[in-house]
Amino acid sequence: MVRNDAVPTVRDVAQLAGVSPGTVSKALNGQGQLREETRQRVLDAAEKLRFQPNRVARSLSEGRTYTVGMLTSDSFGRFTLPLMEGIEDSLGAGQVSTLLCDGRGDPLRERHYITELLNRRVDGIVVTGRRPDARRTVGRLPIPVVYALCRSDDPGDLTVTMDDEQGARLAVEHLAALGRTRLAYVSGPQHHLSTRLRQQGFERAAAGAGVEVADVLLGHWSEAWGRTAAGLLARRPEGARVDGVFCGSDQIARGLTDGLREAGVRVPVEVSVVGFDNWDVMVEAARPTLTTVDPGLVRLGRESASRLLTAIDGGEPGQGVVALPCRLVLRGSSVPT
Repeated sequence: MVRNDAVPTVRDVAQLAGVSPGTVSKALNGQGQLREETRQRVLDAAEKLRFQPNRVARSLSEGRTYTVGMLTSDSFGRFTLPLMEGIEDSLGAGQVSTLLCDGRGDPLRERHYITELLNRRVDGIVVTGRRPDARRTVGRLPIPVVYALCRSDDPGDLTVTMDDEQGARLAVEHLAALGRTRLAYVSGPQHHLSTRLRQQGFERAAAGAGVEVADVLLGHWSEAWGRTAAGLLARRPEGARVDGVFCGSDQIARGLTDGLREAGVRVPVEVSVVGFDNWDVMVEAARPTLTTVDPGLVRLGRESASRLLTAIDGGEPGQGVVALPCRLVLRGSSVPT
């Protein structure tokens, strides 16, 4: 048994678990065809001895550094942080480290960070940003690259993102199920891909549900624009007013519900409102709280990292765009109580 003042070794773990050192290595690295009972016995022994693998020796023997780079343009962190949470979930707690680099959308800064990541011999890179819009590819690198949320402009690259159209469809189907028949879409700038995809999903779903698209208002990703749009909708003639609104973001939806309330329109009694993002800062602080479409950013991060690991291990991660489905989260802004 290992002495109290000694650093535990693989042999100490093997002795305590009653297996060979080779079996310990396979169990800790998730390799080999081991019985679950054997693998668990090794893990329990390692935990009891507080065994820490020698990462330098492991890296040298396997030709890997067990680090992954994450290049983002999302300085605010609204999208990067949940994506990183999912990425680290897939990479395994403490098994693979993540190096976060903020390129701020500057091509020169991004190129500098890519060079630094390559110099640090990272095993792969996840590229992400603020929006699902297409962005310039980082080019052909000697290591695997996966794009998360933002889309590479090279169809040969792999992008894992949200299904904006499907998310919009969830919102419209919910509003139609509530008996809402005159709907409006209020969103951000038209040149943003997410605005166009959500509008496309909104209009197709409305046609399928047999409800009227009464208005489409495009402006900015802000609460101020939501309040302005609310004023425009509230001033529509009595017989032409909308009774359901799908907003392209929770920021817009929060401003819109405030604006409707100020105009004397009751939400959700007279107008049901659905947002997009499930951003807790917005949805919980809104009055009423916001029903919204959750794009599943953490899950998106997990899938991106999982596919990157597949590529690092020599597998085929795929190419093109993989759009993951969204889910609807019900709160007070859509369902009268």
